[in-house]
Amino acid sequence: MSAVLEEIKNIRQAPREEYYVPGHRTCAGCGPALTYRLVAKAAGPNTIFIGPTGCMYVANTSYGCGPWRVPWIHAQITNGGAVASGIEAAFKAMIRKGKTTASFPNIIVMAGDGGAADIGLQALSAAMYRNHKILFICYDNESYANTGIQVSPTTPWGAWTTFTPAGPVVPEGKKLWPKDLGRLMAGGHPTIKYLATASAAYPVDLINKVRRALNTDSPTFLHIHAPCPKGWQFPPDQTVEIGKLAVETGMWQLYEVANHRFQLTHRLTKRKPVAEYIRLQGRFSHLTPEHIQKIQAWVDARSEEIGIPAVVPPARS
Repeated sequence: MSAVLEEIKNIRQAPREEYYVPGHRTCAGCGPALTYRLVAKAAGPNTIFIGPTGCMYVANTSYGCGPWRVPWIHAQITNGGAVASGIEAAFKAMIRKGKTTASFPNIIVMAGDGGAADIGLQALSAAMYRNHKILFICYDNESYANTGIQVSPTTPWGAWTTFTPAGPVVPEGKKLWPKDLGRLMAGGHPTIKYLATASAAYPVDLINKVRRALNTDSPTFLHIHAPCPKGWQFPPDQTVEIGKLAVETGMWQLYEVANHRFQLTHRLTKRKPVAEYIRLQGRFSHLTPEHIQKIQAWVDARSEEIGIPAVVPPARS
């Protein structure tokens, strides 16, 4: 199995070696690319990545080359879990039959929200159900960004996409609340001994959760928030700020479920109003104060369920 990977206490303790290197064509400020770099750094050299079709496939494999210093294989957007299952089963068979003396690798799927929460959900669920020793990661930029910013199941309520344009008939844009992939996986897959949420804006937390997952002898799952400057319409130098505000407002929750026990991994003293997060993104620019209050009420209810403190009222001028 994978070598033991110690946790780190601050970013200066992170490995210096890079396994996701320059040479790709992702957008400036790309949250998914930052996520990939941190995941690869945490996993180390004995790793095989599976990349279902999405931003991190198309932007990373232009002209027949890629930015990985470890083995990587493309999968269809529908079957990242199935390809990972086959690699895991084949490697175990080779070890059992004495055809290899290599140590068992980290087998990691890096799927977007389409390849995890939508089109690829069936293969993800099946891989978890069959108890394959893999880590499935959803890097969530909350849309089908690779094909022009179309709506996905994790797109927030009220967000503009090319499939949910705001207008006189539907002024709010997207009318459905996002699918909660972390709770879906936790509630329906008893084989999973470790799952967690993370954010590209909190690198130490992300790296440590990757390492906990890889050192768990079961299928594991991470849902990672990965801000997208192009799709969310914010300047590329604000990726980390946007990611932090998502957590500070409760729009994104950081937690883990280890051996079926839930715990928050980033505790807030008080939450900021969701308006502070929303006002920085062009995809929400059409929302009225009533729309924003509706989102605030949704965040308040979700936060109360798991013990996140109440919002801080805006300061009076």
